[in-house]
Amino acid sequence: MLDHRLDSEYEELRRTVAEFAADVVAPTIGDFYEREEFPYEIVKEMGRMGLFGLPFPEEYGGMGGDYFALCLALEELARVDSSVAITLEAGVSLGAMPIYRFGTEEQKREWLPRLAAGEMLGAFGLTEPEGGSDAGATRTTARFDEATREWVINGTKCFITNSGTDITGLVTVTALTEPIARSSEEGGEASPKREISSIIVPVGTPGFQVSKKYSKVGWNASDTRELSFTDCRVPEANLLGQRGRGFAQFLRILDEGRIAIAALSTGLAQGCVDQSLQYAATRRAFGRPIGANQAIQFKISDMEMRTHLSRLAWRDAASRLLLAEPFKKEAAIAKLYSSEAAVDNAREATQIHGGYGFMNEYPVARFWRDSKILEIGEGTSEVQRMLIARELGMSS
Repeated sequence: MLDHRLDSEYEELRRTVAEFAADVVAPTIGDFYEREEFPYEIVKEMGRMGLFGLPFPEEYGGMGGDYFALCLALEELARVDSSVAITLEAGVSLGAMPIYRFGTEEQKREWLPRLAAGEMLGAFGLTEPEGGSDAGATRTTARFDEATREWVINGTKCFITNSGTDITGLVTVTALTEPIARSSEEGGEASPKREISSIIVPVGTPGFQVSKKYSKVGWNASDTRELSFTDCRVPEANLLGQRGRGFAQFLRILDEGRIAIAALSTGLAQGCVDQSLQYAATRRAFGRPIGANQAIQFKISDMEMRTHLSRLAWRDAASRLLLAEPFKKEAAIAKLYSSEAAVDNAREATQIHGGYGFMNEYPVARFWRDSKILEIGEGTSEVQRMLIARELGMSS
């Protein structure tokens, strides 16, 4: 018999994070958001709680939990604020997880304890200015210098979360390491095969430059920047995983990350329901609470439906991941549905709040500004539909 209820350990975690979000994040995050300021004290407290170490083994400084636990935390944080949630999501699933999944024992022991403690943030350098959804069209290069046994990196990355904070310690970048000749069919001319590898670049490495913060529509209390590399040299040992497997490694990381973004999206969608219920009960018009009007009831009912289905979708994908079952299609479905549900709920919550929904002092204004990026980051809605179609056996 199936039981969709959380066990006691998961429920305790969910409740703990929910209380932290309500008591610590909610009262102050609006000010950080308006100042476009990174909330260092909140992040530090999240580190003390062990949130950055949730899915990692204790031997590397983690909490000995799993990816499902991380997603539970992300949903509860995003229920109050997405800037804080995306800082955790990117720090764990994009910053630390590549090292845990593909790093050597030395790399894990060097980096993971500080990343898991939240003392240091890692970033994920994949997207490039002319790449976007075509992440395989990497132009950043990494030439191996035989004389010094170093990688020499040149290129630019954009839209990189957690890359320029005072506690950012590393960025893992994908780079074109060497084209390998590949013979074409029927004896034609050889064509180059793009060899993409992953390399760890510590912050402060000469030739590694971090730009000023982007001016963004949403996620204003999170850190997002462009990165440039000019003859940036790192040791041979900074290669992450097998040479030439960098792109395949990051595809795996993105598959997992889509579950995390689905959980974050579900949290935002739930926050919209929470705020709308509260407002509908207290806002009076024409002599009665607006929640007494069927039009408002139907809007909130649809919002609750979308939130519920989003939660079921990400939990299904996360469960498949934990059971080591195929989950690529389910992750794409969860990310696609929940991100669009978040956008729809944010729009309806703003409408329910009327003019107040357009005022930044109300959380729904922040939700509305934060929601759209969920349909874009870690694979656009169009890319998710392509992935689902491919998993169904359809090809273009």
